Amino acid sequence: MERKDGKYNQILDAAMKVLSEGGFEKTPVSRIVKEAGVAQGTFYLYFSSKSEVVPAIAERIFNEQMAAISESDRNSATFADTLKVMIVETFRITRRYRNVIIFCYSGMAFYQSFDRWEKIYRPYYNWVQERLDAALERGECSPVIDSESQVKMMISTIENTAENYFFSHSDSSDKTVEDLKKNVFAFLNKTI
Repeated sequence: MERKDGKYNQILDAAMKVLSEGGFEKTPVSRIVKEAGVAQGTFYLYFSSKSEVVPAIAERIFNEQMAAISESDRNSATFADTLKVMIVETFRITRRYRNVIIFCYSGMAFYQSFDRWEKIYRPYYNWVQERLDAALERGECSPVIDSESQVKMMISTIENTAENYFFSHSDSSDKTVEDLKKNVFAFLNKTI
């Protein structure tokens, strides 16, 4: 059965809503399927357990972020421009899905799904790596460490800064967010 059909997406939409409201442990599959408007058996056509929904939600959020970054990066002339796009889109997605990302982390940790997380991120790592390697060839950057490690550190720095801020500040001001984005860019730009 095709994983990305309408019912699959209905289940993911419902799961994102009810799990972020009630938490992973306290939300039964029956609540997810009721919200989705599908039978409980339909849920199990797509997911063998509730724990499988968490990485699927994480993958959906990540795919949205990656699509936004790719689209926004089309006019980037330098790696510094790409870095700015990565920062802007990561902060935007993290703000939008703050509560969902929090429960994804707890669900991924609880069910030891971090290998799946790494697989979800592999296309992003590769995409950034291609751009960084091209920038190195153009002489835009100076290699300090191997580019694969550098890419993971850049992505982690951006995401951790956005998550630390949005997870602890529900009343986030736009000025503070803009200052944080500028600071992350200034810091990372010095590393390339």
